[in-house]
Amino acid sequence: MAQITKKRKESLTKIDKNKFYPLNEAAALVKSVTFTKFDASVDVDVRLGVDPRKANQMVRGSVTLPHGTGKTMKVLVLCTPDKEEEATAAGADFVGLDEYITKIKGGWTDVDVIITMPSVMPKVGALGKILGPRGLMPNPKTGTVTMEVGKAVKEAKGGKIDFKVDKYGIIHSTVGKVSFDAEKLIENAREVLQTILKLKPAAAKGTYVKSIYMSSTMSPGIQIEPKSITA
Repeated sequence: MAQITKKRKESLTKIDKNKFYPLNEAAALVKSVTFTKFDASVDVDVRLGVDPRKANQMVRGSVTLPHGTGKTMKVLVLCTPDKEEEATAAGADFVGLDEYITKIKGGWTDVDVIITMPSVMPKVGALGKILGPRGLMPNPKTGTVTMEVGKAVKEAKGGKIDFKVDKYGIIHSTVGKVSFDAEKLIENAREVLQTILKLKPAAAKGTYVKSIYMSSTMSPGIQIEPKSITA
């Protein structure tokens, strides 16, 4: 059996597993139970009462975090030559088309977001088996397939994130870094959670939000009282 470290034990003593914490308490607590030497990410995990296997119960969307993710996003724009200047001016890290498609086919995926245009989706679509599992496949629903590539780049750089319910009915989303003030974590988390609430499928029956947990990269999970996200 793996031995629990001293700091892990300390973290566990601060959290009541049976308690539902208000969002503001959870945000402060996650900072106090994180002992990593690096600036850990803070995430929320939301278990939904949906069946992701049914198309009419799929929950996916995007949201711009008020205070960003705390991470410098590397953005690739796959576009035609007439859009390259617009993408570069907006701050894209990589801009091009065929050369990057070739690199991706060779295994290169060192980016956080890929933005493209409707006219080149047939070429990008061929990369689905590589990009899909990594969550990098552009999608019109999340604004990453668009003619307004400059706007999309600025949004991605400014803290826009995409989320999608997984096969277990759970949405995993980052809401910042441990170095953020608790208030920033609260506002970012509330933006994500309220967006998820608005996306409730009409076909979903029963309890929509079954549980919400907040945690940092290596901290225990803190259960959040669902009603507190709209307070």
